[in-house]
Amino acid sequence: MSLDTLKSAIPDYAKDLKLNLGSVIGNSELPAQQLWGTVLATAIASRSPIVLRELAPEAEANLSPEAYTAAKAAAAVMAMNNVFYRTRHLLSDHEYGTLRAGLRMNVIGNPGVDKVDFELWSFAVSAINGCGLCLDSHEQVLRKAGVDREVVQEAFKIASVIQAVGVTLDAEAVLAE
Repeated sequence: MSLDTLKSAIPDYAKDLKLNLGSVIGNSELPAQQLWGTVLATAIASRSPIVLRELAPEAEANLSPEAYTAAKAAAAVMAMNNVFYRTRHLLSDHEYGTLRAGLRMNVIGNPGVDKVDFELWSFAVSAINGCGLCLDSHEQVLRKAGVDREVVQEAFKIASVIQAVGVTLDAEAVLAE
């Protein structure tokens, strides 16, 4: 199970995805923890069993146990937050925005890893889940912490490629049945 196995499974019509997958992971300038935490969190967010099965072992090999758990926690809490905050934002009745959320999100305050890394992973998951409010919020925290735009963009590049690979491989699996 590996990145190479995943790339070899991508059909010829999606060659760009194969090249991009190798590039965003293999040529990333992100530190290993930021890179592999982003890969794992977005692989989970992609909801693709194939992508997660192939990338999780490499992520685990490249992350400390704490970082591996924190990346999974980022995917989990953002699965909830992205639905909640996207819905509040999309509703035309803005009074919902004044109501207390009442949802536990303790892991955001104490993720067990550098908060910048956790914010980056949360941002990348929010890109896949399409929550503009969460994207803006996490991007602002990252920028205030001194993270360059290029790093932020690297996270959503990874998210976009992993999502596209998941969609493509899951479609191929269904069509092959």
